[in-house]
Amino acid sequence: MSSQDTSRFVIRDRNWHPKALTPDYKTSVPRSPRQALVSIPQSASESTGPDFSHLKFGKYDNDLLLNFNNGGLPIGERIIVAGRVCDQYGKPIPHTLVEIWQANAGGRYRHKNDRYLAPLDPNFGGVGRMVTDSEGYFNFRTIKPGPYPWRNGPNDWRPAHIHVSVSGPSISTRLITQLYFEGDPLIPMCPIVKSIADPEAVQSLIAKLDMNHANPMDCLAYRFDIVLRGQRKTHFENC
Repeated sequence: MSSQDTSRFVIRDRNWHPKALTPDYKTSVPRSPRQALVSIPQSASESTGPDFSHLKFGKYDNDLLLNFNNGGLPIGERIIVAGRVCDQYGKPIPHTLVEIWQANAGGRYRHKNDRYLAPLDPNFGGVGRMVTDSEGYFNFRTIKPGPYPWRNGPNDWRPAHIHVSVSGPSISTRLITQLYFEGDPLIPMCPIVKSIADPEAVQSLIAKLDMNHANPMDCLAYRFDIVLRGQRKTHFENC
C-alpha cells in the first residue's frame, strides 16, 4: 500500500500485545514503564531509509548451514523456513530486509553472554538475512534450534524458536517477532508465550510443517507468513 493511500487504513489493535508488566515473565518487571508513554515526533533520520538495494549480500547469507562453515556442516535437524511478507490485504511487500538469529541445535547462542552448558557448534553462526523477492517471498535453510532453560522460574524452558526482524521503508518501521514450531509441547508452558492473551496472536507465531516445500532426503520445511496489519496480522514484540 502506498503512503498516499489512506482510504483502507486499519488501525493496529493495541490489545493484540501483552501488557508491559507481566510478573510471571520476570524481566518485564524492571523493563516495564512506570509512567505514561510520551509520543516523540520522528525526525527525518527515523522516517527515511535505509535503502537496502545498496547492501552487499553474500552467496550464503540466507543459508545458515553454509554461512559459518569452518570445514564441516553444523550438527542438528536440517530445516527450511520459508514464507511471505504481505500487508493486511494480501499485497506482497517486496525488497524488504528479513533477518533471523537463533540458538544452535543444543539451545546455545553464539553470544558472549550465553553461558548455557550446551557446546557451541564450530560450523554454525546462527544468523542470516535476505531481501524478499518481487512477490514478498523469503526462505532460509538452517538447523532447528534446541530449547534451553532460562532464569525465570525454577524450571522454565524456552521452546525452540527463531527471532525474525522485518525492516520496512524506514528505521522506525522495523518489526521484530519470533517463530515457534508446530507441535512443540513447550509453547503453551512458556511464560513469554503465556503473556500473550489472545490465542490467535499465539497462533500467528507458529510455523506450520510444509511438506510441499521440503527437500526430499534433505530438509523438512516450515511455512511462516508475516502479515503486517489487519485481522490476520502477525504478533510483533513491543520495541
